[in-house]
This record gives sequence, C-alpha cells and structure tokens, in this order.
Amino acid sequence: MTGGLFDQERDDEVLAAPTDAPLAERMRPRTVDAFRGQAHLVGEGRILGRALAGDLRQSLILWGPPGSGKTTLARLIARRSDLRFVPFSAVLAGIKEIRAVMAESALERKRSSRRTLLFVDEIHRFNKSQQDAFLPHVERGDILLIGATTENPSFEVVGPLLSRARTVRLEPLAAGDLVAILAEAVRDAEHGLAGRVSVPESALERMAQAADGDARRALTLLETAAGLLPDGGEVTAEVLADALQRKTLHYDKGGEEHYNLISALHKSVRNSSADAAVYWLTRMLEAGEDRRYLARRLIRMAIEDVGIADPGALRACLDAAETYERLGTPEGELALVQAAVLLARAPKSNAVYVAYDRARRDVEESAAEPVPLHLRNAVTGLMKSEGYGVGYRYAHDDPAAAREMECMPDSLRGRRYFEAEPRPHP
Repeated sequence: MTGGLFDQERDDEVLAAPTDAPLAERMRPRTVDAFRGQAHLVGEGRILGRALAGDLRQSLILWGPPGSGKTTLARLIARRSDLRFVPFSAVLAGIKEIRAVMAESALERKRSSRRTLLFVDEIHRFNKSQQDAFLPHVERGDILLIGATTENPSFEVVGPLLSRARTVRLEPLAAGDLVAILAEAVRDAEHGLAGRVSVPESALERMAQAADGDARRALTLLETAAGLLPDGGEVTAEVLADALQRKTLHYDKGGEEHYNLISALHKSVRNSSADAAVYWLTRMLEAGEDRRYLARRLIRMAIEDVGIADPGALRACLDAAETYERLGTPEGELALVQAAVLLARAPKSNAVYVAYDRARRDVEESAAEPVPLHLRNAVTGLMKSEGYGVGYRYAHDDPAAAREMECMPDSLRGRRYFEAEPRPHP
C-alpha cells in the first residue's frame, strides 16, 4: 500500500514507541496479560474478552477518564485482529480527512474484502456532522469503529452512532494497579528505568495516590522524579515532594465531572453531612471552579433544602457570596465553606420547593380560570357594579375568614400545595 496520512500500522508497530518517547508511552502494555486494571472488561468471559482474542464483531465506544487504558485496549484489539488498523485523532483531523479515510477504507474492502479497524481518539471533539460522516461506512461494514472519549457519550456522541456501537465504561485505575505499573517501569530494562533510579514502596504508593487513577499521570510523575536524580539515585520524600509540586485535579468545568461534583456537594448538604460538604466543595475550589457559580449553588441549596426550617440560612449564603466579592481569593473562599457547613447542619425543609413545583404543574396543565370576584380589587364604579370585591372578608378583623373564605379558582378548590409541617433533620 502506498504511503499516506492513514497508512495501516503493521502489527509489530501498533504498540511500538520510539526509545526517546515519554515513559508512559514506552511502558504501554504490549500484551493482554501485561494490561493492568479494568478487570470487569478484560479476560475470558468478560465484555472485551472476544475482541482481545482477535474476534471483534461490533464497533465500540470506550468511555473512561484519562489514563484508564482506552488507547491501549484499542491497540491490543488491533494487534490481535486481522483488520486493517488506522489510528485517527479528532484533535488533528476534520471532515476532509474523515472522508479521505472513509474512501480509502471502502476501496480496501472492495479490493481485498478486508475491513478497516478505525480508532478515533477523543471522538467527542468531533461535531455532529463529522460524526455523521462515519455512519454509512459503519452501516455498510466497511469499518469497525473504536471511539475513545473522556466525556459521557450520551451527551457527546450522536445517537445513530451510539446505536451502532457498544459503549464500554472504563474506571479509574485502583491504587494497587498503579503501584504495579510503576514498579514494572522501575524494573524494566528495555523500556523503563531499570538501573537509573531506586524507588521505595512508600514512594510508589504516594505516586499512585497522587495520580488519581491515571496511569499516564503516575508514570509521568515517576519520570519527573527520576529526572531530578543522578543515575542510581533514590526517590526520597524530598525528591517526591519536588516532583509532585501541586496536584492538578481532573476537572472539566463544562463536562460531566463538573456536574458530578456539584451533585455530590448538593446531596451531601441535603443529607446533613458537613464533612462531605466540606470535602466536595474543597475539591471544586482546588480544581478552579468559578467561585460565583458555587455561591449561587449554595444560595439555591438554602432555598431548596433548608427553606423555612431556617430562613436565616438564605441570608447567610447571600452574605457569604458578598463576602467573597469583597475579599476575593483566597480569603473569601472560607466564607463559602462556612456557608456549606451551615447549610449541612441546618434543619431541612423542602416544603416551599414542593409547593412551588405542585402549583407550577397545575398552572401548566389546568385552565387559567378568572380570579374569583371576591378577590378582585374594585377600583372603579363599574368594577363595583360588576361585583368585584363582593364577599371579600378582611382576615385581620374576621379571623374565621382564613378557614371559610376560598381563595383558589373553582376547579382547584381544596387543592393543597404547601405542607405546613417542615421535615427537619440534624
């Protein structure tokens, strides 16, 4: 086959890496047995067992956090398969390149009856029309597609493509798996750091914890620490602290992790867990979340979940928001944490929230009846002659009016929205 942008990678090149490539790339597993983590997916009888044995029958969407093994799994599947393998990056290519590789794949199938295994890294970066360009070729069977994404495919991958592929969820790697990966890199003489650095078990464990389930991050941290030492040096606590510097949290302000974390904060407050509220709020603060957004969400929690059980909570959250505006970062953040703790510890009532939701449903689903005459304001003689205000009873002078005078439209008489008893909990 002639050379070009989409040349097939030969089987022995699918997992190859230059000797000067980053450690994470050099240590990419070359066999299924060497692959760590994702035990629910790999191995005999597991979801990807048949594909990893060389029998891929269906397109796949690999969904998981960075460094969880999406690219490695795609390349292992390709290596065991007799399909023509074409790697493709959504970061570097557009619709022109998609059409080119699709045309080449169709030609290859017509010429040799051999299908193409197309691996699309970061498929979520393609827009709808770009993703749609794959559909007829997947439908005809010219290609089997493996798309890798860190974003929820429900939001980022078009429905027709999702319906033609199996979505496989990868989890962050466990700390034990990361320790094993790091230890292998320290021992490996051909691709790793054997003889160059000594790393005690405690340092491996600390790196694994700092990597947050990301194998690439863990290996990069190891490589950084090794770069601070002469050959044969040991990664001490001081060297590790220098390599770590400041932890960068995985976070996407517009992605799923943003919504996962704010959901965790809100539900922790609702459940009266002050410790969890502090933790999740701190996670978002340290990841760089917009402080004004957090202040707005705390105000919403005060209204939605504390409500009339402690009306002062709303004022406290408004004060916290104003305090942040006055003090800024970092001093003002303590006011937001204080508000979160106050909300978590406050008694809870969603009575107003529920009442509003019920009333809104009736407003949307029932007829907009005229206001009863006795509740109308008679400001002109004509209005009075039409009966506006007739039968109205002034509750301050007539306490029985609260029980006897109906204020709802006729079709909603007796309807209850607000349950007077709040449901406080510590």
